[in-house]
Amino acid sequence: MIVVRKLVKRFGLKAVLRGLDFNVEAGEFVALLGPNGAGKTTFLRILATLSRATLGEVSIAGFALPAQAAAVRRRLGVVTHLPLLYGDLTAEENLRFYGRLYGLDSLNKKVAEVLKLVGLFERRFDLVRTFSRGMQQRLAIGRAVLHDPEVILFDEPHTGLDQEACAMLDNVLREVAARGRTVVMTSHDLMRVSELASRFDVLSNGVIVASVKREQLQPDQLLAFYRQAVQQDSSSNPIHLAQEENQLR
Repeated sequence: MIVVRKLVKRFGLKAVLRGLDFNVEAGEFVALLGPNGAGKTTFLRILATLSRATLGEVSIAGFALPAQAAAVRRRLGVVTHLPLLYGDLTAEENLRFYGRLYGLDSLNKKVAEVLKLVGLFERRFDLVRTFSRGMQQRLAIGRAVLHDPEVILFDEPHTGLDQEACAMLDNVLREVAARGRTVVMTSHDLMRVSELASRFDVLSNGVIVASVKREQLQPDQLLAFYRQAVQQDSSSNPIHLAQEENQLR
């Protein structure tokens, strides 16, 4: 479903991604882990067609980027650090707008279902600019899954959510996985992703340095796997690694 070969992304003279290889089969749920500055968000932005690679090959659902970006976008749902919502529209109007862009049938029914799914049905007529950060994140998740995409990309989706909203998101992720959709999600919350993802990849210094399937690990072994993967990357910064491990505890 996702094939990445020798991906390079440079900003000026600085290489953020350095020959990254990455494969995801249809229906896999991959948690992308790694230290701050490893290139996780940059990588997801390339997959989401929001940024272009400097070198390398990327294809999603058989379509090559960037040449066939329009075809890829129709098959993607994306949640980034920006909600990509219109503050002067209501929650319902936002979803209707995106639903029309995707040419969805039975739009009223789908909008109502998604609003219930993300716990915003009672606030459907309220302007989004009156929503809290967590409520906007909920609606952004609803926007991403509205058209039932084949591939969903989540960049730290739990950020800004309270415990109730985090539980809601986990339920959405489980439902998406149960439908056989392909998910790639960056996260620092190892405890949460250990219960959701089917595979864990560690990105460090611009390349994937380790990958393991959930059935190959005991539930309490993920942090040790992560630490070992990053420590074995000879160019990792020890101080940076220590700071990252404190976040992951």
